[in-house]
Amino acid sequence: MNKKRKMRLKKFSLHPITAFILMTIGVMILSWFLSIIQFQVTYTKVRPENLELESVFVSTKNLLNFDGIKYIISNAASNFANFAPLISLLIALIGLSVAHASGLIDTFIKRVTLNVSNKKLTFILIFVAICSSLINDVGYVILIPLAALLYLANGRSPLLGIIAAFSGVAFGYGATFFVGSMEVNLISLTTSSARLIDPLFHVSLTSNLFIMIAFSIVLSIVGTIVVENIVLKKLGKYKPSIEETQELEKLIMPAEEQQKLALEIHEKKGLKYAYIVGIIVILIFIYMIIPGLPGSGLLLDMKESTYLRQLFGPNSYFQDGFTYMISLFFLISGIAYGIGAKTLKSDKKLIEKASEYTKNIGSLIVLLFFASQFIAVFKETNIGTIITALGANIIKDLSFSGIPLILLVLIIIMISNIFLPSPVEKWTILSPVVVPLMMQSNIAPQFAQFILRAGDSITKGITPLLAYFVIYLGYLNIYNKEKEPVTIRAALSYIMPCCIIMGLTWILLIIGWYLVGLPIGPGVFPTL
Repeated sequence: MNKKRKMRLKKFSLHPITAFILMTIGVMILSWFLSIIQFQVTYTKVRPENLELESVFVSTKNLLNFDGIKYIISNAASNFANFAPLISLLIALIGLSVAHASGLIDTFIKRVTLNVSNKKLTFILIFVAICSSLINDVGYVILIPLAALLYLANGRSPLLGIIAAFSGVAFGYGATFFVGSMEVNLISLTTSSARLIDPLFHVSLTSNLFIMIAFSIVLSIVGTIVVENIVLKKLGKYKPSIEETQELEKLIMPAEEQQKLALEIHEKKGLKYAYIVGIIVILIFIYMIIPGLPGSGLLLDMKESTYLRQLFGPNSYFQDGFTYMISLFFLISGIAYGIGAKTLKSDKKLIEKASEYTKNIGSLIVLLFFASQFIAVFKETNIGTIITALGANIIKDLSFSGIPLILLVLIIIMISNIFLPSPVEKWTILSPVVVPLMMQSNIAPQFAQFILRAGDSITKGITPLLAYFVIYLGYLNIYNKEKEPVTIRAALSYIMPCCIIMGLTWILLIIGWYLVGLPIGPGVFPTL
């Protein structure tokens, strides 16, 4: 009976594109039903200019009517064109494709990563992925493609690399090694909410620094253990194809056997060129974010008063252009390597080889289109906002304190995150309730803000409403060898061990940190 049931489930599995189309239709029907039963809510938010509470009423918007269908049709192109993963991915692939075509990535892997153990490599990847959330969502579009190439070149399943990179970025999103864009965006909301209790309260940008550093290290270790011991077994033994085996042999066979001493000399020269040019590019980028020097500060928003807001503020050129800068780094370094290693015969050959790397993303772009429509339609219904606001009202109506309050807030954030993945949008609704309640329970606003980061990270990777989930799903299918495509359900099952175990790590560490009372930042503790 079990085999028959499994066969039936396989027959009824849906291609991700079909699933997103059906989910879009399902959301439209759901919006119609919820509008009939008047699924709505009123919540409060803080006006930062005068610290007054403003009442906001939100109701479900029905999209299964004339106006709703007109919205979907008329905004389909703009929803796709403004879909962040699409633009970021295309920009990132420009640089990565050139670096791959010139041979830079393969040579770097051969000379650096092939001598690193599998577990160390996974740890480094997850750690870098966690820290990448320092600057928005760049980790999804850069690290997922790179991880696939890295693991493939090491004779391991590229799917494992994709899962490790995505899990690191998504489930470690709230833990970085320094203050980043997320911190800058949350500080003003936390401060405004804290001043409802204490009009002079100040939340510094480094108030979560110590706890973020600690969590980034611990989560990297836990993530490595889960990937190498659970996810690896779930994927099964990887068997490289004939083409992959031939490429791998080229990387690992001794130069004497291949009689390619000249090639090795060229590779060393190419790497030397790439390192020199890469360092120069990095120094130029660094100069662009240093204020006060001749011609410097090009990437800073000089309208902001503090340096961190100039660097990570909402209008920061550094933040908005970081993906392009990374792509430019790979592009210039790749060309430099090609010149040194003499792998660039002509610009035509380079473009042809670069195009080969991107030839499989056609299906991913189609997937991105339908995913963008689903996410835009769901957001337009206001369902995510209503669910989050209902969660805020639940917190307000229950008289919890201490650890029960922390756990309640975490659970509400985790649930809300599935329907409203944006941490800033969630905190706009939740902070006017959560921060004052926690202050009255002797819990610091800065610790409340970190609880938001934790809850946001725990369930971030398991919602198809996360725009960058589509990148993960798309790359699983690009490197999938099975005849059947990787479905949304299968993609979720791969990362579920990371979600559960890294999530429990978040929760246990937060409770432990609160009980012990360790500082969470310079001069800041979990309690007031």
